[in-house]
Amino acid sequence: MTDRQTGTPDNVGLPKEAVAPQKNADHAPIGADAIRHALKTAPRAPGVYRMMNAHGDVLYVGKAKNIRSRVSNYTRPNGLGNRIGRMVSQTRSMEFVTTHTEADALLLEANLIKRLKPPFNVLLRDDKSFPYIVLKNTHHWPQIAKHRGARGKDGLYFGPFASASSVNRTLNTLQRIFLLRTCSDAVLENRSRPCLLYQIKRCSAPCVGRISKADYDQLVADALAFLEGRDTGIQKRLAADMMDASDALDFETAAILRDRLKALAHVQSHQGTTTSRLDDADVIAAVMKGGQVCIQVFFFRAGQNRGNRAFFPRHAKDDQLDDVLSAFLAQFYVNKPPPRQILLNETPANMPLLAQALSVAAEHMITLHLPQRGAKRDLVIEAERNAVLALDRKLADAANESQLLAELADILHLDSVPNRIEVYDNSHIQGSHALGAMIVSGAEGFDKSQYRRFNIKSTSLTPGDDFAMMREVMTRRFSRLLKEDPDRSRGLWPDLMLIDGGKGQLSAVLEVAQDYGVTEDVDIVAISKGPDRHAGREQFHKAGHEAFMIRPGHPALYYLQRLRDEAHRFAIGGHRAKRSRAIVKSPLDDLAGIGPKRKRALLHHFGSASGVADAALKDLELVDGISKAMARQIYDHFHAG
Repeated sequence: MTDRQTGTPDNVGLPKEAVAPQKNADHAPIGADAIRHALKTAPRAPGVYRMMNAHGDVLYVGKAKNIRSRVSNYTRPNGLGNRIGRMVSQTRSMEFVTTHTEADALLLEANLIKRLKPPFNVLLRDDKSFPYIVLKNTHHWPQIAKHRGARGKDGLYFGPFASASSVNRTLNTLQRIFLLRTCSDAVLENRSRPCLLYQIKRCSAPCVGRISKADYDQLVADALAFLEGRDTGIQKRLAADMMDASDALDFETAAILRDRLKALAHVQSHQGTTTSRLDDADVIAAVMKGGQVCIQVFFFRAGQNRGNRAFFPRHAKDDQLDDVLSAFLAQFYVNKPPPRQILLNETPANMPLLAQALSVAAEHMITLHLPQRGAKRDLVIEAERNAVLALDRKLADAANESQLLAELADILHLDSVPNRIEVYDNSHIQGSHALGAMIVSGAEGFDKSQYRRFNIKSTSLTPGDDFAMMREVMTRRFSRLLKEDPDRSRGLWPDLMLIDGGKGQLSAVLEVAQDYGVTEDVDIVAISKGPDRHAGREQFHKAGHEAFMIRPGHPALYYLQRLRDEAHRFAIGGHRAKRSRAIVKSPLDDLAGIGPKRKRALLHHFGSASGVADAALKDLELVDGISKAMARQIYDHFHAG
């Protein structure tokens, strides 16, 4: 792929910066005029276009077979819906990237949407990687383990699994049937006797030689065949071996083989005829109700059900189901290999192009299929039924959340129902490792991508001064808001700030808010523990109102307690991590220019950090990798003055 404007090579993956953004002058065109201006340099080729606002934030990423032809449609006001009209009105500049084919453009579009999260695109909110099972075969005794994250070259990977629980169940089954080790190499090398897993018949104890290399390799081969769905007669061989052991009066071995047979039979009894005839495939069903879409994904690998998960992609109310499904499929397989077969209940938009793009990314043929009868159709119907149930639960939760927010607005004397609530808390121990925390919640629950921590940096604070710490946190928060969203068009400003504290903390926050001139636009409420610090008797403080309480057992009170507890959890977690880092910090960490290699050389030479601090200049010069200038720098650091 080549960028027509810069002539620099690119690829279908994520470019660092595909095109330098156009500069906005004081009288730069806006809206449709800005798009007309960008059309002068728009190429007549397949590729991707980006629309940006005045802040340079990407509003929308789109693909096109002919970029100029596609973008020109935005300059015609007739036919544009309300949402597209708002997007066009916010556009200040555009960027274009050309690709070799339209399929490459679709892949690049999905990558950019996944990375940039534009507000006007359908967005798959998939913040967690899927777990896999890995068979690490680089060691003398191969290991089987759970894996999440980037896949390396040190083993064979099987998955994905829908959840940690589904991969744990499979791993537990593999231990019972094949007795492979799950411990790390370090543990394996330092065992002197079998561990508990050997005692409960979940491992063959290769660490202490309880199994020969040949027999262990056979277990590995059987496990590999099982994970790949190959029938190698494992059950018949285990049954024959059990009978031989029984005939030889080796009842202990026979019992072990019997337990392995039972575990294998249990697994096979749960693999019905439908799944046993299905090779690698994802079964995906999409349903729409109440302006929301739920997409249910069932994972089948090697004829085995690897679990399922429901997704709720972000999209506009007027988006069609086929468009949402198409965008979901493109983004879903950005960071995971697609199976050769994808079974669907609905036809996605641009289905042939989507299949071609997925095949290009996977480097093998991918088929998208809508089965009309038979076992595969039954699986799709089951996935669709699960999607309906999940969406019904989601809509019920959203209705309850909206009702809670409406009640909250009435109880806290707010002018309107809050869409964005920010909750603040501080954490420290007698002033040490002080840290402030902010969590964000709204109609869709906690938004963890917006959570923030504030390391208390001021050296003039009295240790443990909660009011001063809250002032510092709020000063940094308001200054950042005014810098990043001065016209409040990006949705970063809170409607309600909830402060964990009493009148003192509230006064500190109001003082900072007054300095920044935001008191009339943001409601600020403090929540304190109340009499005897008893949960359920919290007091609420708001400027212009007497302190008040909410009736114990009221749903709004539970909701506020949940918000406060989440902020407290987030603050405590950050404080503990900060304290742990301080505990293990070495005096050598403060030395400029001393990396891990030189630090290791110093510690090996002198035995400890204190030995380095007490060392003479001549002794420091004798350490490998430490020059005379570096030795002088180290010596001066520990002997300042």
